[in-house]
Amino acid sequence: MSSEPLFETRMPSLKLASRGKVRDIYDLGDSLLIVATDRISAFDVVMPTPIPDKGRILTQISHFWLSFLGDSIEHHLISTKTASFPEACRPYEAQLAGRSMWVRKARVLPVECIVRGYLVGSGWKDYQTTGKVCGITLPDGMREAEKLPEPIFTPSTKAEQGQHDENISAAQMAETVGADLAAQVEEASLRIYRTAAAYALEKGIILADTKFEFGLIDGKLALVDEVLTPDSSRFWPEDRYTVGRSPESFDKQYLRDYLIQSGWKSSEAPPELPGDVVANTRHRYLEALQRLTGKGLEG
Repeated sequence: MSSEPLFETRMPSLKLASRGKVRDIYDLGDSLLIVATDRISAFDVVMPTPIPDKGRILTQISHFWLSFLGDSIEHHLISTKTASFPEACRPYEAQLAGRSMWVRKARVLPVECIVRGYLVGSGWKDYQTTGKVCGITLPDGMREAEKLPEPIFTPSTKAEQGQHDENISAAQMAETVGADLAAQVEEASLRIYRTAAAYALEKGIILADTKFEFGLIDGKLALVDEVLTPDSSRFWPEDRYTVGRSPESFDKQYLRDYLIQSGWKSSEAPPELPGDVVANTRHRYLEALQRLTGKGLEG
């Protein structure tokens, strides 16, 4: 049973730092409160129709991965249990329950850290034209959705909301954040991807690609924001995976496909989503949670 969807938080006694495409972030002084709403975006546009429980699913998946990866990488999470949040959050427990993370502040790096393990999406389009993905040469004759010889790291800029990220080279990233830090980020991104992809495959899920965000906490590299969720990753069911076509997904590719087939253009006002599209999108997110964690939606 889904709960009443939350499109936008209202917590007037807390300091709103920003509203992203999905998350509302509040500044608690020496820490932050990140609340995952039920908003969903496609092609960098927020849809007017929320997906019930989506924020709770994303939070539960991120919490799972941060716990799973905790011994191998620093991260920003303090707690997801509202009872342990600062006193100022107490009046809003009903809004926060199950969908919020109390986190340490970090100096967030101005790059998106993308790892691709399969040839799909914009990478496939790039390869068809150039034989490369983000400037990285790949073997001839590869097919759509084929596994890459090795995962590749393809960073991008971090655009403002409504704008598009732009791919950059590793050298450009080094110019932005410094060579030593860039090398740390690339190593960590590839290592985490390989660890997560191996685990997911044991659960019948192919992790085709994903996007990480990193920051510095007390001078140490740390994972921040969401981690390995259906919003930041492509998850494919292994038993339905076929090379040569874009596979069925446990992520918002289903929504993107619906919007493309409907004829909607991202320059137009976003449409209200039909009930079946909302229900099918929710089902895909929920199945990703259940397969990866072995648990249903908590709370």
